[in-house]
Amino acid sequence: MMLRRLHWLVLRKLPGPFFGWLGTLMFLLLMQFLIRWLPELAGKGLPLLVIVELIAYNLAYMLVLAVPMSVLLASLMAYGQLAESQAYVVIKSAGVSLGQLIWPTLAVGLLVAGGMTYFNNVVLPEANFRARNLWVDVRSKRPGFELQPGVFYDGLEGYSILVQERPPNSNRLLDVTIYDYTEGRNRQAVIKAERGRLVSKDGGVTIELVLRNGEMHRVLPPTPGQREPRYERLAFDRHTLRLDLSDFVFERNSSDGGARTDRTTPTPEMLRRVDSMQTKAERHQAELYDVLHELLTYDTTRSRDYNGLPQSAYQIAGADTLQPHPTRYTALRGMNRQEQRNVFYTAAQRAQSMKSDVSDIERNVNWQLRRVNQYMVEIYKKYSIAVACLIFTLIGAPLGLSIRRGSLGAVGGYSLAIFLFYWVTLVQGEKLADRGLLPPWLGMWIANAIMLVVGTWLVLYVVLDLRATPPLRTRLWDWIRSKFQAPG
Repeated sequence: MMLRRLHWLVLRKLPGPFFGWLGTLMFLLLMQFLIRWLPELAGKGLPLLVIVELIAYNLAYMLVLAVPMSVLLASLMAYGQLAESQAYVVIKSAGVSLGQLIWPTLAVGLLVAGGMTYFNNVVLPEANFRARNLWVDVRSKRPGFELQPGVFYDGLEGYSILVQERPPNSNRLLDVTIYDYTEGRNRQAVIKAERGRLVSKDGGVTIELVLRNGEMHRVLPPTPGQREPRYERLAFDRHTLRLDLSDFVFERNSSDGGARTDRTTPTPEMLRRVDSMQTKAERHQAELYDVLHELLTYDTTRSRDYNGLPQSAYQIAGADTLQPHPTRYTALRGMNRQEQRNVFYTAAQRAQSMKSDVSDIERNVNWQLRRVNQYMVEIYKKYSIAVACLIFTLIGAPLGLSIRRGSLGAVGGYSLAIFLFYWVTLVQGEKLADRGLLPPWLGMWIANAIMLVVGTWLVLYVVLDLRATPPLRTRLWDWIRSKFQAPG
């Protein structure tokens, strides 16, 4: 009964810090996103729902970053407060082991890891895909039609508009000057009016600029009986310009458009692609062998091996085991010099063609292998980040009991250092794996392996109560000094 109450006490301390830190981290990441991208969103007249939708899609990758660190922070705070209040000393003296104390927390970490596994493999790629398509639609939209007093507006193709005054909260314009280049720069027209008014048409797709009391000045081309162009000046009481604003209207394309990359493809689909590309690579390998086998005689004492595709096409096909036929020149005997030249010319052309075929197949195989490697890196990355939630729980519990301080500063400092080390290691492993310097599984799991070793050491540190023993460096120094001391 006491153990159940203890477990309930610990579990009750976790949700508050977890959701508190999760909200804080999500807020900070959201502010970073807005500071970076808000200048690109502002001034385009986008609907509010579109901006909210874009932010919602980008919250997915923020959640992937925030959840593991929130798990670490919550574990540190819960067990740090337990140690700071001396409750852990009482619990330990009652015969409760560390495993009995932290297993409910590990179970919660396992549930969070399971949820993040589904989120990373299914929800995150779809959110990335929709966010990318929405970004394409947003960037294709031109800035909105907005006339500023005293400033030339050149946003409309073929027009340059200057308004000296515009009363606030109205569509009235005063002292309007318009340069009309729709007929070309050499035939531009200048329109001046005392006042004007903007009238929206067709749901905002077009707009009418109704001008009053003005003049139009333009140069007309010469008539058939004249050599010089004509200058025309027209006075008008009312003149209407119909302006096309279709480029300023935000249009949504189909959410299913565009090719999916490794970041926007769900894991089940990536696994199918990997299997398909590996099959194609093996087929191209067989084709490469057949092309080279046409030129050379295969040494039957060596067998072909298609498991693993080397970088060199000749190594892929096993050309190092192929030997030229010793009687390859016997066919030229009895031919004159011209016939021999023709034979060599034909053979050279065929060899050049086969060389080109070999190079094409080799590039195809290497491209397939690079794509397989990129997909596998992304697949392992999604699983490793999810499993990190469980590993951070294993680190946070013994570390909180070791530092014996649940204050915000101590918890934040330790958590930040641990998470930064983990994230830098993960990113560097991803880069090395993408370049082919490390296997995908090693590049993506090395950060988790290091964190698991750290968590295991912290568990041993608490279980063996190494805090009560002299530090390791002191014991090591005493051992070295004892070896060099004179006997007696």
